[in-house]
Amino acid sequence: MKDVLVSIIIPVIKVNDFLRDETIPALLKQTFKDFEIIIVTDKISNEQFSKTKIIASWPRTGPADKRDLGVKKSKSEIIAFLDDDSYPEHDWLENALSIFKENQNIAGVCGPSLTPPQNNIRQKASGYVWSTWLGSGGAGTYRCAKSSRREVDDFPTVNLLVRKKDFNSVGGFDSHYWPGEDTKLCLDLTKKLGKKIIYDPGVVVYHHRREVFGPHLKQISRYAIHRGHFARIFPETSLRLGYLLPSFFVLGLFSIPIIFMFFPNSLLLFYSLVYTTSGLLLYLFLLFYTATGVYQKEKNIRLSGLVMLSIFITHLFYGILFIKGFFTPKLKK
Repeated sequence: MKDVLVSIIIPVIKVNDFLRDETIPALLKQTFKDFEIIIVTDKISNEQFSKTKIIASWPRTGPADKRDLGVKKSKSEIIAFLDDDSYPEHDWLENALSIFKENQNIAGVCGPSLTPPQNNIRQKASGYVWSTWLGSGGAGTYRCAKSSRREVDDFPTVNLLVRKKDFNSVGGFDSHYWPGEDTKLCLDLTKKLGKKIIYDPGVVVYHHRREVFGPHLKQISRYAIHRGHFARIFPETSLRLGYLLPSFFVLGLFSIPIIFMFFPNSLLLFYSLVYTTSGLLLYLFLLFYTATGVYQKEKNIRLSGLVMLSIFITHLFYGILFIKGFFTPKLKK
């Protein structure tokens, strides 16, 4: 295969229906045509797709190792990362490449990963956790909703393009971390190399959400543990107020019964009750305000209520597991 300008790398366990029915067809409809698709699987596949090569990484490896292998096999200047359950807008590559042309100091380009309109109500509720101000917290709504163009220093690989030379300069992904290998890569690109990552709302990908509650909370739990761990070892991009707030929320809730147990008749209990009650009332107002915004957009009262409950439970899980991750000496690979 001749050299191309962009290599699109997708790590998977095996070729699935998302790839067959959505991702690859969407890539083949790109307005920019000079690209290759590299799918890295656990085991070799005999399936064939246009512009695509399938590489086996057996024995089984994680997403970071698969992406690193895909980069080694690529024939391009620009590497584009997607997940196997995502698909881009038709002008995704064209818009991203125009940003790279602006400045050689731009090492990466990224954009929003939106909830697909065909997702069911439980997936949409998960999507609103990610895309609303109250739900997303430290992650920022711009990751999962269109927002203004900006420079960022942390972004997931569901929609991230990087210059191959810069990727290789920092040694690629750190496979010890999953999830979180993308956070470490962005940290290296922006802090070690001093390069820029530009977020642009025109670089659009659609990403299927995990259903609430089980699959969604399983994903959130992994993110919370790694973000908490990163807050201690990589504070430059992870020790931020938005990531800490769910833990403060949880600590506030659990402090009342503890104070009541040890200081039942004290002013400490009185003031704790006042502050906690005030905080809960504010939180409930923000939940209702968020749900109202969802209803105005979707005209679905059931979805609005599900979003409220999903945000609350997400904050509880995230807040507890963030603390666990912060105090975990070393994460298992």
